[in-house]
Amino acid sequence: MTTTPTSSQFQRIEIIDALRGFSLAGIVFCHMLENFVASPIPQEAIETMSPGIIDQIADGFVSFLFRGKFFALFSFLFGLSFFIQMDNGKKRGANFAGRFLWRLIILFGIGFLHSMFYRGDILTLYAVLGVLLIPFNSISNKWLLGIAALFFIGLGRYIVFYFTNGEGIFITEEMGPESPMITAYFDILQNGSITEVFTSNATEGNITKAEFQFGVFSRGYLTFGFFLLGLFIGRIEFFKNYLTEKKFLKRLWIGALILLGVSIGSMIAIFASMGPDVSFNSWTSMLGLTFYDLMNVAMTILLVAIFVILYKKNKPQRFLQKFIPYGKMALTNYFLQSVIGTFIFFGWGLGYLTKIPHRYVLLMALAIIIVQMWLSKVWLKYFNYGPLEWLWRSLTFFKLMPIKRK
Repeated sequence: MTTTPTSSQFQRIEIIDALRGFSLAGIVFCHMLENFVASPIPQEAIETMSPGIIDQIADGFVSFLFRGKFFALFSFLFGLSFFIQMDNGKKRGANFAGRFLWRLIILFGIGFLHSMFYRGDILTLYAVLGVLLIPFNSISNKWLLGIAALFFIGLGRYIVFYFTNGEGIFITEEMGPESPMITAYFDILQNGSITEVFTSNATEGNITKAEFQFGVFSRGYLTFGFFLLGLFIGRIEFFKNYLTEKKFLKRLWIGALILLGVSIGSMIAIFASMGPDVSFNSWTSMLGLTFYDLMNVAMTILLVAIFVILYKKNKPQRFLQKFIPYGKMALTNYFLQSVIGTFIFFGWGLGYLTKIPHRYVLLMALAIIIVQMWLSKVWLKYFNYGPLEWLWRSLTFFKLMPIKRK
């Protein structure tokens, strides 16, 4: 018999909630700067988003420090959460695998609804790939790290490219900024009703997402690699013992810095050798994409290491702890970010798609983060869970969980 866990049974590790909130803040910057388009943007629209040098700097800042890193951090934490749930089930004397599978089905439903607003949704991807975590839970740490490394160095991409030679798996037509498919989608975002946007995202949107995740850009394979890395970090109880993990932490940031330097240098050299017109239809370009991924892997690991180093110090910790309520309500806040953002930019809402320069969008993203952090803090003073967290938990255990604090 599986019992329902209570807050008194298992104490939350607050640094994990803080790191989750921090990663969520980074995702806001990425999605806002792309105007929640989640696809290539026509060149004319890009020029209106970056009319000045400040806007180009803002976009470059977000691209280098946030894009490809904070989704990875979020994915890493998903794998870590899987370990915590399975470990807590084991401590209760129960196998949580079946319950976790049901939990993923619920997450897929929430994610599908979210994807109708924003086709770049990651929840449905997590729900699908999360199923594979269950069999991986029984393999050794060496195999976990080895398989994660294979994903990071592009094994999935190379297999796909070998069979497709760069052609799409799910979509055969070109996906460039000026392609008919992208132009039509962009027109729907600018001028379509909410029903038209929902229909496009629920159908064509999920196909294009599958192409991006499992084609030569291989974001999905990278995501699963971070799942496995999070599972490994959970097993060695790094976040439980972060105050004393000095040697491991030092090796982590030094190794990340070395990988960062090597990957950036290699990526620049490879793409520079290809000339100004880079096309992803050669083994050379596949290698360049892999070094780009490795750069993001290195920066993600470096972010974790820096976060932990700062969290160990009193003054930085007091600031970083402000992300804890935000992280505890990550699912609710992630969903609401997309509703707010798409309402601001899409035609069914205020219709400001690509009309606001990046410098102001950056400030808008910061405002959303601050407001959501404040609302999360206030909400959790009176309630045990965020709205979607409560729904997810209640459906998981087929029981209405007590939402109000006593």
